[in-house]
Amino acid sequence: MTNPTDLSDHRTDTGSSGLDRRTLFKGAAALAATAVTAKAAPAATVTPFGQTGVVTPSTQPLPLGPLPGSRYPDSRLESLKKPKVSFGPTGFPAFAGTMAVERVATGFRWAEGPVYFPAGRYVLFSDIPNNRIMRFSEDDGHVSVYRHPSMNSNGNTIDREGRLITCEHSGRRVTRTELDGSITIIADKYNGKRLNSPNDAVVAADGSIWFCDPVYGIGGFYEGIKAEPEQEKRNVYRVDPKSGDIKMVVDDFVEPNGLCFSPDEKKLYICDTGFTDGPDNPSHIRVFDVDLGAGKLSNSKVFAEIPKPSITDGLRCDTAGRLWCSVGWGDPNEDGVRCYTADGDLLGKIHIPETVANLCFGGMQRNRLYICGSSSLYAVYTSVQGALKP
Repeated sequence: MTNPTDLSDHRTDTGSSGLDRRTLFKGAAALAATAVTAKAAPAATVTPFGQTGVVTPSTQPLPLGPLPGSRYPDSRLESLKKPKVSFGPTGFPAFAGTMAVERVATGFRWAEGPVYFPAGRYVLFSDIPNNRIMRFSEDDGHVSVYRHPSMNSNGNTIDREGRLITCEHSGRRVTRTELDGSITIIADKYNGKRLNSPNDAVVAADGSIWFCDPVYGIGGFYEGIKAEPEQEKRNVYRVDPKSGDIKMVVDDFVEPNGLCFSPDEKKLYICDTGFTDGPDNPSHIRVFDVDLGAGKLSNSKVFAEIPKPSITDGLRCDTAGRLWCSVGWGDPNEDGVRCYTADGDLLGKIHIPETVANLCFGGMQRNRLYICGSSSLYAVYTSVQGALKP
């Protein structure tokens, strides 16, 4: 028997084609190497999708539970209406009897975009700089990481099929998490150019998705990836539920932020936080008439002015049409939540010891207001129910 290693280089084993087998092997290897080289050539180093997250120390920086000094009625609930009786701030629906403002979770770098999932009795919210979506389970108070990395997610909402809709800073897109866990890109371009950094979104009864696109998420590397905006303006968009087409519905905001439909979806409230870009820019809430079928907004007017230097960037309605909004970044005495009637009258305030970014109604009766305040998640029971619309 001849050992294959004893074969000389010139020995051949030819078939009907008369080709040298070793030559074929060498040729195949060369082709394979060329293919690998050709496939690898276009590869390039890419920037990570935002901060990968230097997690805050696990020690509790702030105590959980009712805030220090709480008593019934909680003095942090301030009614702008003069009480008719001494028991609680009458006229302000944040008051619900034996309750107080509670800190239910803490240890985040910047909490934003809460949304409540009734089927699981949990709140999802973004911890933007740490590049993760967190989950607070209200049945036992457990806090866990829902998604990491989250593409520096900001605003979250839920559609009528119970799916998570997320605005992503570093992804510069709006996504939907399907019921099987897969992720669908809803919008990432307009007129062939990348979106700036989608911030907040709402879903109408017809399935259309409305979202805002300021530039906060591309202004630096803390909450996204620094980049130049490709969209000339900071627009508000609508995504058609059937075709998936993206249409600009408003283009005259300085920095559009939180959005919220009225319970009957005849009104759309949108924050303008343009004051962050300059002292002469607005810090207010605008309201529009909505033609849901045509996908159009009209008759814009200022609904409420926020006292500068504070801003509001989160909105939710209750079933009676009252508007609840976040307040922060300015006077510490204004940090918290404001509640307005549908006519724009200020009913009262909930004072929170941190800058407040956003809020949502939750609980099995939709009567618990969850509040994202900087490093913490707060909660307070109210005497109203949040509107079913996300």
